[in-house]
Amino acid sequence: MNKRTGLFLTLFTILILATACGGNDGPVLRVGGIPDQDASRLARRYDQFSDYLSNRLGVKVEYVPATDYAAVVTAFVRGDVQLAFFGGFTGYQARLSDPGSEAIAQREQDAKFTSDFIVGASVSAQSLEELKSVAGEITFTFGSESSTSGHLMPRFFMEEIGLDPDTDFKTVPNYSGSHDLTWRLVESGAFNAGVLNHDVWQRAVDEHLVDTDKVRELERSPEYFDYNWTVRADLDEEFRVGFKDEIQAALLEMDENGQDEILELFSTSRFIESNNANYRELEQVIKELELGN
Repeated sequence: MNKRTGLFLTLFTILILATACGGNDGPVLRVGGIPDQDASRLARRYDQFSDYLSNRLGVKVEYVPATDYAAVVTAFVRGDVQLAFFGGFTGYQARLSDPGSEAIAQREQDAKFTSDFIVGASVSAQSLEELKSVAGEITFTFGSESSTSGHLMPRFFMEEIGLDPDTDFKTVPNYSGSHDLTWRLVESGAFNAGVLNHDVWQRAVDEHLVDTDKVRELERSPEYFDYNWTVRADLDEEFRVGFKDEIQAALLEMDENGQDEILELFSTSRFIESNNANYRELEQVIKELELGN
C-alpha cells in the first residue's frame, strides 16, 4: 500500500465513522400546545419557538400540532410530547396522568386570567345576571369542552349565580372548539351569546377583526390561574441532568434574549416562574364541577 492509498483509506474511515456518529443526534424535544385559536398563528408561534429553544438548548426541537385539546394531553401522557403549553384544565389532566410532571412557567397575565362573556346585537342584557333572566330565549356557545377560559371557569361562574348552562338556555350549549370560532359564531348570529378568553377577544377588537356592531362584550369574569408550560417527569432522565431547569431558564429569559416576536405570538411580554401549587384552587373547581379526567 503506498502512502497516498493509506491516506485515502484513513480519510475514508474517518468519514464513515463521522457519518455513523452523526446519524444519531440524540433525543428530540417535542413541544405541543392546545389548539385554542387560529392554526396559522399557532404554527408561526411554535415554529419560531422551536427554533429558539433548539439554539438555546443545543438539541433538536420539534413542534407536534394537535387537532384538539384532548390530543395534546394524550400525547403528553404517552411521552410523544415532553413540553407543552397547556391551559389550566388540560395542565391538570396531564399532571394527574403523569405524576411528577411540573408546571414550570406561565405568562404574567396567567396569574390573573379572565374570560369575556359576549352577546350578539339582538340581546338586550347588560350583565351576566340579566342574561340569566333571558337565558330561555337565547342560544349559547362555549369554546372547547376542555378549555379553562372557554368553558371550565365560565361554567363555574355561571353556576355561582344560579345559571345552569345545560338546562337554562334555549338549547344545550354548543362547543366551538376554539376561542376565535366562538366570537365568529356569535358575530354571525349562529349563537346569541358565548364566552372566550380575554386575550383572544381583546386582540380581535384591537385588530378590528370583529364587528362590534354585531357582537359586544357583556361582562368580564373574576380572575383565576390559567395557562402554563408543563414538563414531563422523566425529562432529565431522557435528556440530561438539569435539563428541566435549562428549559425553565430559556423560557424565563426570552424577553432578555430579544424574543419579542415569539412572545407577542404568545400574547405576552415575558414568562415568569410557576409551579403546581398555583393551580390548587383550579383543581378544586374541577372537582366541584365533577369534570375530573
